[in-house]
Formats: sequence, structure tokens, C-alpha cells
Amino acid sequence: MTSLRLFPRITLGFAVLSVILMVPSLTICAPVVFSASGANSAGIQATVDVFRTALGTLNPNVAGSFGGGRREINWDGVPDAQSAPNNLPANFFNVNSPRGVIFSTAGTGFQVSANAGVAPVRFDNINATYSNTFQTFSPQRLFTALGSNILDVNFFVAGTNIPASVMGTFNAQPFNNGLSFLGVFFNAGERVGRVRITSGNAPLGPNDGGATDVVVMDDFIYGEPTVVPEPATLVLLGSGLAGVGAAVRRRRQA
Repeated sequence: MTSLRLFPRITLGFAVLSVILMVPSLTICAPVVFSASGANSAGIQATVDVFRTALGTLNPNVAGSFGGGRREINWDGVPDAQSAPNNLPANFFNVNSPRGVIFSTAGTGFQVSANAGVAPVRFDNINATYSNTFQTFSPQRLFTALGSNILDVNFFVAGTNIPASVMGTFNAQPFNNGLSFLGVFFNAGERVGRVRITSGNAPLGPNDGGATDVVVMDDFIYGEPTVVPEPATLVLLGSGLAGVGAAVRRRRQA
């Protein structure tokens, strides 16, 4: 069982992903939670679409801030040279394709799965059984941190080094060998400081039997990163994420 911890005072439990949200010391209003799971993309599509509508219009992948609306990452436009078995640069979605996101992890890096005909798909380059159990929400690529199941998501005004925050974040239901979606939307103007996603209980690897629960990610959906003046006494620990799209969960028995 993994958990979602919302600082400073609220702790909630969920079975698929753990998201740590670092926010200033403000009163937190009840979040609007969007959560769904199912055997395939059809099982979560309606909930994903409602979440998208709540965030607003999809903005283009250009530098700067639109002040509202949403951004999305579906991994499928990443060049083959920066996909498995090669690593994805942490700042790819702030420099190469500006969407205001930079990743970090305690592991060894990040990887987007390969396209068919180029390299083994759905992280078969890490474990030859993964393509039989992992599936996609938007074909055909997935995303993971390497060497760690913990991913930090930091937000910037797209294409710049200006820290930014977004409104909203997550919540999910487990579905073994299927898809789960989590999204949490704060509707009272709260600004999230930092998001940490803990995927399952172990990183991907060649030997993950027994009680190992591995999770990879598909679409990220989040509110437009914007600069918001804060009182001088408040310190933002990064920035917030408005929504993570589909997570793919696989538990292997010994």
C-alpha cells in the first residue's frame, strides 16, 4: 500500500501512487478528487476528460505562460534518440519541448519507452516480460524513473528558469495489470509547492517477482505553470502539479 501525503497536516491513503505536495502554511480547502481505474483506457477515459475540462483549454508547447488552461505530456513525440534504451534529459519538457516541467529523482535518470520497430517496447529493454502486462493510455509510449520509484516534478514558466506553481493535483484506485487515473483539483486558489510521485514499491528491474509492485506512467495533465507573488515569509519548495494522467500497474506473484 502506498500513500498520498498532503502537507502540512493532511494524510490520505491510495494503493497505486504516492504524491507528496509541499505547500506554504495555508488553510487547505477540500480538494475535488478525480479517480478511476479499469482494464483499459476506456475504463478511465471519461474521468480523464472531465479533469481536462476542469483545468481548461490545452495550451501549445511553447515558452512562456498563458496564465490559465492546461499543459499535457504524452511522451509520444520524444525522438527515438532520447527514448529507450537511451535516457530522457530531465529538462526535455522545459527546453526541447517547453511545457514548464523538469524532473528529478534519487535514481539514475529517466526513460521513455521505445516505439515499435525501433527498440523493445514498453520497457522490455529492462525486463522482457513488461510488454505483456504494461499497457498504454495514449499509445504507444510510457515513462519511468530509473533506479528509483520516486519522481519529483518541478514546475517553471515554460522555457525559463523562473519557478512557477499550478493549481490542483491527484488521487487513484488500483487495477492490477490495468490503468489507473488520479487527479486532484483545488478550487479555492491554493498553490502547490512541490509534487513527489512514488510509483509502486520498487523501480523497474529484471527480477521483480514476489510482492514487488511496479508502476509506470503515461499522460501527465496539469494546470498552466504561472508565477504567483507570495508573502516574503513563505518559501516555495519547487512548484505544483495539477494532474498526472494514467498510471499502469503490474504486480507479479512469486
